[in-house]
Amino acid sequence: MDYVSLKITHVSCVVISYALFVLRGVWMIRDSAQLQRRWVKIVPHVNDTLLLASAIALVVMSRQYPLAHGWLTVKIVGLIFYIGLGMVALRHGKTRHTRIAAWIAAQVVFFYMVAVALARSAAPILG
Repeated sequence: MDYVSLKITHVSCVVISYALFVLRGVWMIRDSAQLQRRWVKIVPHVNDTLLLASAIALVVMSRQYPLAHGWLTVKIVGLIFYIGLGMVALRHGKTRHTRIAAWIAAQVVFFYMVAVALARSAAPILG
């Protein structure tokens, strides 16, 4: 697969991942039974696996490695926070208020990561 196709795959997976996260968050807020459907428990994980695989392939293909490129390091740290906040929002938050706050915070982190990726800068607003 060439770089452009890989990047399109990666960006498509990012969009799908975010859309599914928002949808599951709305269902969490509404206390919807939709969260218990089988596809809701499987599809996000399959998509996120493709997202991670395409990210790793892009890193290798572009030879832009974390720690060597600050923006990529920041993006990975952001990803860790995003995953942690997502886990609190959709699974481990003890109260509804905590889950909603984590869901909103995860979206802030998500958009920061997108800005970092687009600007290729750890401080995309400043750079």
